[in-house]
Amino acid sequence: MSESINARNISDDEFFYGHKACAGCGGSLAVRMALKVLGERTFLTLPAGCMSAVSFNYPQMSYANNAIISAFASTAAVMTGLAAGAKSLKLDDYHILGIAGDGGTADIGIQALSGMIDRNDKGIYICYDNEAYMNTGIQKSGLTPFGATTTTTPAVGGGKGNIKQKKNLFEIVAAHNIAYAATASVGYIEDFANKVQRASLVQGTSFIHVLAPCPTGWGIDTSETIEVAREVVDTGLWYLAEYYDGEYHLNKRPKEFQDVTHYIKRQGRFKHLTDEDIEHIVESRDKTWERILRNYK
Repeated sequence: MSESINARNISDDEFFYGHKACAGCGGSLAVRMALKVLGERTFLTLPAGCMSAVSFNYPQMSYANNAIISAFASTAAVMTGLAAGAKSLKLDDYHILGIAGDGGTADIGIQALSGMIDRNDKGIYICYDNEAYMNTGIQKSGLTPFGATTTTTPAVGGGKGNIKQKKNLFEIVAAHNIAYAATASVGYIEDFANKVQRASLVQGTSFIHVLAPCPTGWGIDTSETIEVAREVVDTGLWYLAEYYDGEYHLNKRPKEFQDVTHYIKRQGRFKHLTDEDIEHIVESRDKTWERILRNYK
């Protein structure tokens, strides 16, 4: 295993810059950090989503790496093609990286991702999760949390916003018996960077699900991205974990949770929620943690 990555030893090189992302974009931070870990010999594909929309603006291309836009559903399929091409050219010392949002992964792209894991093709798939289809106008995705208002789940007439629970994408991926999968948050950036490094050592498919707040869609100030991304972990509404060798491993085990109400109330997308709604969120969190503590090491 390589040396643990931290702020003192991470590369000074930049491979993602000059992009047009919104101020405070958590997804762009995840992309930047992943490429700093993986380096210039990384072949990258992104579907039609936020990170492709903000970075492929000719003539201001934002990647120093070789990068390609895929169809929305085919990130993992294009990764397979890139891996096959690299193998046929007998390349060595390279990485195949796919980066897609929550909708492009948990909904539209899940079939291709499932097939890639089943074949165990070489590549690192990163889902940056801003919890809605932000690029096309803040529509609900399969990873939108309960209670969030979106343009397709508006909180009008006493409505609750989204009434569905967020998909457990991490365990869906792990159910494929993948060699390595992890959850992360841009609020704990060193943890994320080191998981990218561990994923890069896998001879096959690896997967990272990183929570990446969107100030525009979440209704927070652009200066609050990192703070909110830490708070969602510290409240227990998101957890940091890994799956390898057929077992789940919990990376951060809070002795007690921070106040959920503060996390909820600071976000515009949740401003309609009542105390009873927040109590329901807390109850769902507690049930999730009961299961985690039973099944995770």
